[in-house]
Amino acid sequence: MLIDHAKLMKVFATAGELIGRKKLQKMVYIAKKLNYPFYEKYNFHFYGPYSEEVNLRVEELCNLGFLHELKENKGGYSQYRYSLTETGAEFLKHYDLEMPHLGECMTAMNEQSSRFLELVSTVLYFENLPKEEVQEKVFTLKSKQRYTEQEVDEAYEYIEKLRAQLVS
Repeated sequence: MLIDHAKLMKVFATAGELIGRKKLQKMVYIAKKLNYPFYEKYNFHFYGPYSEEVNLRVEELCNLGFLHELKENKGGYSQYRYSLTETGAEFLKHYDLEMPHLGECMTAMNEQSSRFLELVSTVLYFENLPKEEVQEKVFTLKSKQRYTEQEVDEAYEYIEKLRAQLVS
């Protein structure tokens, strides 16, 4: 029953502390697009791909005491910090989750900014389109972020780097 919850817990176990709900959403979506076994449904939202299922599971994991959530006020908005609790780590030991290279993948993504991961996840959301069309969608849908052509190129390079890690 809790296998999908355990997979999310594995994200925290491998990445360490995660700062920001948006960042978490993007990391799980990118991992899903890299063929890790995350099956949550995603829709395109204001900040790119978003899953209500991920959001609900994280809330449930906090309520179960498996995740620690710290809400920080940052002036005009709230920021959330998440980390796996000792209870969560113990619970996770009951699951044998084979996810090769997940640790390297999550650590690499956790080092990136939420803004960049939003771009990477948006590129992946539209990856079936030609690069020029993806770029046009990014510039239109994400106009407030003011991404540059260079940043879009960097997102494509980053995606290739993550995919290369999976086969090495």
